Amino acid sequence: MTAVLGAGAHPGPRTSRCAAPDVGGEMAWIPGGVFRMGSERHYAEEGPVHRVRVDGFWMDRAPVTNRQFAAFVRATGYRTVAEQVPDPALYPGADPQMLKAGSIVFRAPGPVGLRAAGSWWRFVPGACWRRPDGGDKINDDLLDHPVVQVAYPDAAAYAAWAGRSLPTEAEWEFAARGGLDGKEYAWGDEYMPGGQRMARTWEGDFPMMGAVAAAYGTAPVGRYPANGYGLLDMIGNVWEWTDDSWAARHSSDPVKACCIPTNPRVSDDAGSYDRQQPEVRIPRRVLKGGSHLCAPNYCRRYRPAARHAQMIDSATTHIGFRCVVRTGTPGQAPAGGVG
Repeated sequence: MTAVLGAGAHPGPRTSRCAAPDVGGEMAWIPGGVFRMGSERHYAEEGPVHRVRVDGFWMDRAPVTNRQFAAFVRATGYRTVAEQVPDPALYPGADPQMLKAGSIVFRAPGPVGLRAAGSWWRFVPGACWRRPDGGDKINDDLLDHPVVQVAYPDAAAYAAWAGRSLPTEAEWEFAARGGLDGKEYAWGDEYMPGGQRMARTWEGDFPMMGAVAAAYGTAPVGRYPANGYGLLDMIGNVWEWTDDSWAARHSSDPVKACCIPTNPRVSDDAGSYDRQQPEVRIPRRVLKGGSHLCAPNYCRRYRPAARHAQMIDSATTHIGFRCVVRTGTPGQAPAGGVG
């Protein structure tokens, strides 16, 4: 995934008298504790495995939906990054014809090989959260699907409006594991236990559609089983923004238990720049959870330990988010949120 040449500086949400309604019941308490973060069995950026401690917190049970994001936009008049014409200064050497409001859209490929990524993604003027593929507006059938085409500033603006925050990578991964420390998936060590599909991932071999008509695309939140903490769609459906700057590797495991980091956060924007594009100085954040485009034969990132770098201006048809609240107690859900 590369920078979206349809993104620009975002305006903060305009002041509004419309307060966010109370949906505390839509959050789950995550008890906190020590866990082994990362994996050394898959991709290099997931290692090394290291112990981390996180305090308890509340987390949205599901990714933010189109219905919820629409309430935010109605209340604030917010315009997402993809809905704005980008600042040419941010994209030196960019084709002026590409500097339009819009975003990156996945299009189902035909019978092509795994190296033909250029045929899977394209910049589409007009694509945004209202029109994820640049065509018709979302309809009532999609209101309970995760919102997509949201860049990092859009997710952060929504969280601030709701009185919440975006999770750190450590918080997100701890929550996704659902209490199953060290397991491969959020539900155990089998991808499809007993043949049951546990998350919205690519059906069949990627990128071939095969005989399955609905091989990809988002699903309504809650179609698949919750994990041990009652969280839905932590794996698959959409990648989710975290608040951590990207780093190519995790920190090493501390030698002594007394040195286990508590509530770690990576905040090095300069260190997160893409070295393959030195002229583009746009910070990257960590995405977690995989999406409906992950498949066993291609992108096996439908696991809690999996992580991916994304420029903060970039929105696509398979990236969403959820929020956390770091105050409160297990017995009292936080107020504020969206309806």
